Amino acid sequence: VQLQASGGGLVQAGGSLRLSCVVSGRTLSRYDLGWFRQAPGKEREFVAAISWSAGNTYYANFAKGRFTISRDSAQNTVTLQINSLKPEDTAVYYCSATEFGLGSSHVEYDYWGQGTLVTVSS
Repeated sequence: VQLQASGGGLVQAGGSLRLSCVVSGRTLSRYDLGWFRQAPGKEREFVAAISWSAGNTYYANFAKGRFTISRDSAQNTVTLQINSLKPEDTAVYYCSATEFGLGSSHVEYDYWGQGTLVTVSS
């Protein structure tokens, strides 16, 4: 599985961003897709995950209400909509894939995209 993330940028607090991840490979229905983020000097942190086949979603507590994960099977794309951005959302955001179910630990994910930087100014 290959993943290519995009959509990051510089945005003011209170704004919105839509991150996209193009997924390629065989039998995508076997995988669950996740978004993680890593701020400077901090560990990689789970944001949200979605089942490719069923569309079930799972969010970190901090992400509930402002983050929305979705997938478009026709476009082979997973998106992460982020609203009401805060300076503490500043991080590199990574999309990832796992065959082990909707998990929140990065060690459960075997495939990673290159990351896209989100910078939120106050």
